[in-house]
Amino acid sequence: MTPTGTTDARITAVDTYDIRFPTSRELDGSDAMNPDPDYSAAYVVLRTDAADGLEGHGFTFTIGRGNDVQVAAIDALREHVIGRPVSAVCADPGSVARDLTGDSQLRWLGPEKGVMHMAIGAVVNAAWDLAAKRADKPLWRLLVEADPEWLVDQVDFRYLTDALTREEALDLLRRGREGAAERIERLLERGFPAYTTGPGWLGYSDEKLTRLATKAVAEGYTQIKLKVGADLEDDIRRCRLARSVVGPDVRLAIDANQRWNVDEAIEWTRALAEFDLYWVEEPTSPDDILGHAAIRRGVAPVKVATGEHVQNRVIFKQLLQAGAIDIMQIDAARVGGVNENLANLLLAAKFGVPVCPHAGGVGLCELVQHLSMFDYVALAGTTDDRMIEHVEHLHEHFVDPVVVVDGHYRAPSAPGFSATMRPESIAEYTYPGGAFWVADLAERKDSAA
Repeated sequence: MTPTGTTDARITAVDTYDIRFPTSRELDGSDAMNPDPDYSAAYVVLRTDAADGLEGHGFTFTIGRGNDVQVAAIDALREHVIGRPVSAVCADPGSVARDLTGDSQLRWLGPEKGVMHMAIGAVVNAAWDLAAKRADKPLWRLLVEADPEWLVDQVDFRYLTDALTREEALDLLRRGREGAAERIERLLERGFPAYTTGPGWLGYSDEKLTRLATKAVAEGYTQIKLKVGADLEDDIRRCRLARSVVGPDVRLAIDANQRWNVDEAIEWTRALAEFDLYWVEEPTSPDDILGHAAIRRGVAPVKVATGEHVQNRVIFKQLLQAGAIDIMQIDAARVGGVNENLANLLLAAKFGVPVCPHAGGVGLCELVQHLSMFDYVALAGTTDDRMIEHVEHLHEHFVDPVVVVDGHYRAPSAPGFSATMRPESIAEYTYPGGAFWVADLAERKDSAA
């Protein structure tokens, strides 16, 4: 795991950026709880003095205001990271995760939840990006080809052993090596299935919904998702319209973004069930395990999916133990980075629950593709009922953007975690001093004068 030529090289700087994109102006990303999101990234770069000049890039996703708070949380981790040997970080990214989540004073701010935990996730993801670049592999391949013992050592089993032991995880990974070579070949040939939320943002007009849904079917997507939860009659109308456009053979999912109480979620989903819904996503508070279980019982056969706001592996463990979800939706930037998502994927494999990651945010598609591809090759062994969310926004700002062909993510081949943002995009959209925001402020002042 340790590349040559890195002896004595160390992390010399942890640079952070508050990057915001004005997506609210076209209502991209709009839903019942978040009507005007500006997709944003609290972005971090781990710089080194290594001769090869490689860096680790990571970020966590927000929707505008408060991104500065998230950046400040990453800044607070700087002293814990600078000076670490690059070889040690790349040989054991879990050491970064363990040290940051285990800090006795930082833990008081969580523990392992909220702004600080997301900041830790950004730094940990940057460490994995650096490790994959130094191994000259895309992250999914680094994980797939890693020794199972090493992978298990990356997982923090604290609070999990009543549901998943180290020995069980090791057995899952060892069994996952059977047929892995053939699955890699299929992945490289076909890619990984995607679904799209592109037509379904709540603020879109009927014309835009129709146009984008028609386009999605033509492009090979077999599932689309609509945001719901603001007005039942409007949701009925929009679901009817979407179903008429995509036909009976394309799956239709809905996403309430935590809008409802438990009884309300059951009633609302039942009212929309006539449109042959595949799943209802985030029907209530992401912390309400028993509420999700009640909703699952109340809306069957519609499946229940959740996870983008689940704050750590312990909540996922309980959702699985309680039989509260049909679909686990991990998020690459909500929990404590790759290490914690390895735990989440192992939990899902143990309980036989498919993983369909959340990717509705800037850069999230780029990250989660690696996790799903690892899951397919090394754990699940199948893509049945497994899909990655895809949205079309902002990929042009990344050096190694996702590629979706015929409704499938193409497996990334560039080394790293696909997290590196283009320098010109960082310069343009850093808030408030980037070129876009300076010009925008000037225009607003002129309009007000």
